[in-house]
Amino acid sequence: MVSSFAFNPLISSSFNIASTTHHTSTNKQHLVTQKPVQLALVYQNPNNGCKVFHFGSIYQKVSSGFKGVAVMTDDKSTMSSVEEDFENIGLLDVDSSLKPFKDHFKYRLKKYLDQKKLIEDYEGGLEEFAKGYLKFGFNREEDGIVYREWAPAAQEAQIIGDFNGWDGSNHHMEKDQFGVWSIKIPDADGNPVIPHNSRVKFRFKHSDGFWVDRIPAWIKYATVDPSRFAAPYDGVYWDPPLSERYEFKYPRPPKPKAPRIYEAHVGMSSSEPRINSYREFADDILPRIQENNYNTVQLMAVMEHSYYASFGYHVTNFFAVSSRSGTPEDLKYLIDKAHSLGLHVLMDVVHSHASNNITDGLNGFDVGQSSQESYFHTGGRGYHKLWDSRLFNYANWEVLRFLLSNLRWWLDEFKFDGFRFDGVTSMLYHHHGINMAFTGDYNEYFSESTDVDAVVYLMLANCLVHNILPDATVIAEDVSGMPGLGRPVFEAGIGFDYRLAMAIPDKWIDYVKNKKDYEWSMKEISSNLTNRRYTEKCVAYAESHDQSIVGDKTIAFLLMDEEMYSSMSCLTDASPTIDRGIALHKIIHFLTMALGGEGYLNFMGNEFGHPEWIDFPREGNGWSYEKCRRQWNLVDTDHLRYKFMNAFDRAMNMLDDKFSFLASTKQIVSSTNNEDKVIVFERGDLVFVFNFHPENTYKGYKIGCDLPGKYRVALDSDAREFGGHGRVGHDADHFTSPEGIPGVPETNFNNRPNSFKVLSPPRTCVVYYRVDESQEESNSANLGGVEESFAAADTDAIPDVSTENKEDAVVTDIL
Repeated sequence: MVSSFAFNPLISSSFNIASTTHHTSTNKQHLVTQKPVQLALVYQNPNNGCKVFHFGSIYQKVSSGFKGVAVMTDDKSTMSSVEEDFENIGLLDVDSSLKPFKDHFKYRLKKYLDQKKLIEDYEGGLEEFAKGYLKFGFNREEDGIVYREWAPAAQEAQIIGDFNGWDGSNHHMEKDQFGVWSIKIPDADGNPVIPHNSRVKFRFKHSDGFWVDRIPAWIKYATVDPSRFAAPYDGVYWDPPLSERYEFKYPRPPKPKAPRIYEAHVGMSSSEPRINSYREFADDILPRIQENNYNTVQLMAVMEHSYYASFGYHVTNFFAVSSRSGTPEDLKYLIDKAHSLGLHVLMDVVHSHASNNITDGLNGFDVGQSSQESYFHTGGRGYHKLWDSRLFNYANWEVLRFLLSNLRWWLDEFKFDGFRFDGVTSMLYHHHGINMAFTGDYNEYFSESTDVDAVVYLMLANCLVHNILPDATVIAEDVSGMPGLGRPVFEAGIGFDYRLAMAIPDKWIDYVKNKKDYEWSMKEISSNLTNRRYTEKCVAYAESHDQSIVGDKTIAFLLMDEEMYSSMSCLTDASPTIDRGIALHKIIHFLTMALGGEGYLNFMGNEFGHPEWIDFPREGNGWSYEKCRRQWNLVDTDHLRYKFMNAFDRAMNMLDDKFSFLASTKQIVSSTNNEDKVIVFERGDLVFVFNFHPENTYKGYKIGCDLPGKYRVALDSDAREFGGHGRVGHDADHFTSPEGIPGVPETNFNNRPNSFKVLSPPRTCVVYYRVDESQEESNSANLGGVEESFAAADTDAIPDVSTENKEDAVVTDIL
């Protein structure tokens, strides 16, 4: 989501726990003051890391839509086991700097356990609780349709629609003691009274006596009248006959070792200035994603949103797919097609806030109720002043049912493989990150500003998702750097698999916009890319959709600007601007991938340097779709240089396919030479050499490595297939020499026990792999240069502007 926050996330390096100064004062808000809950047994589910807790009794009263709840007394008979468990919070062992905040974690864990226990006792468990869509909304039950809606403040209620001429006088609903309205509409002559794909709405009278019509909260499809300007959406009863239902044909593919994510917006994926469909995306775009060796697709704007330009982040209907791109069955076709291509599919889920719309959004159910009667907090706490949206009350029982069921709905019904949670920073803190510059002081994360109810919801959500789908991938968009966000729930962490490394693109944009090439600091770049919390995985990216929207520019556009319109032809020599731009585009993205995290993300089109920005249809541009599309013709045109950036992107991903360096925990930066403008590091058993110098070629450049032996080129950004100058010989063998005293790192070269020499041209990256002598023959056939598999360019059309002779390069490399 486009961030309105002014954040400066400061988190620890890749290999050391953060050593930020902490205060030891206790936050009284987070002291456990209620009576304890009895704990009988604790065990850990080995498949997903969630601990299951069984209790003897509970004291809290709960409102449930289906089961009565009594107030119970406490039992202290096994309190010692509870206290003992609370005294051994795993997160504190991972990061001892968190120990001053132990009371906070005890309070958080207790609140989580209380809530989970209540759900287990009165709803049959977390997974059953998350099947709310089988009760609420419209469901077929015993020869009829049953409709239920939670609206405790309503005085009367009816169901209206095409089926009854929008007259609800014969379809009054009944309210139970928990504020749930329901009605059963028996079939007529064996057929449903409400036809499939017909419009429906919930009509209710609120306390001032007025009747209002709203789209059902759990509606599974909603559409708008395209012939009416700014028309409100209508709820649609979606229950297609068996002959029209999409049946999944392919199983979910195995979970990748590390996600290489292609972030995509279906609507703007057409090359034409219009809204693309799910089926067109599946048939036309998914093969492109697979061809570029991504293993995961992250879909934006899936949940229905009435304002297209919100990028899908102002959700109106949480259980409905965006009707602009097709029907629920069409989306299922897309996901099944992705699975057939071996691609995991993540959904960009928005549980941080909801659209402020009344007539067609969830906000329409808030007619002045108390927080216990509404999906949202009341007053200022329920409104996000920067986003102009409503904020959920995560302590409310029915809100928990709604949001947790929403997650299960997308997993079960549509076979998504996980989620990217939007706006997590806004959820974690009462201040929502507004006007908050995080410095890394732990008091900023664990104080009265922390919204523990939201934290508990996220813990429940992550436990649920991983219980249902152990191979799920769940990613948090958090710019604050909250410790424990990416640690398991049983440690008192929040349970995400990854967090987005959101500081990285900001640093690249700053460098490209504001610093001359000679001012780029290799140490600062390296530190920024490795500045992540120990044991908490990150997804790195150089630019996402945030850097592509109107008012900003992509990295390619910042580097090459107007020359992208006139100088991208291979039929003429590349201008200095284009040569620099393509070279830096490749190494910026690759360095981010190789050093910035345990996963990688790219936004649709940025892989080939898509020019211009994204501008959704709006009043300010005359409702134009001109810049709300992707110009695939640019990368498909053989004589344009866009193909070089695309080919290198493909090769980057194939390199990880072959060597799994993203999943490796071995990451050692051995040199950040600011004078040479060179960064050298190892990831897995690969050795990476990045030369950012605008002019200098280094012959016989000495680099350190771990393992002795013979090394060869695995990937070379300067190869002609990638629009480079072909200055590095790929058939050269690089033999290592031992360095210093074995076992004494300070006597080694850059603290590495071995070294070898290479040729390093300006603005290039070359990756070296260690040859397995026993398999040298087969390796030479398969791994003698990943880029050779991607000879997509017509090299005869590329002018030879090499400044080094390949034969000289080979000789230099052997020395």
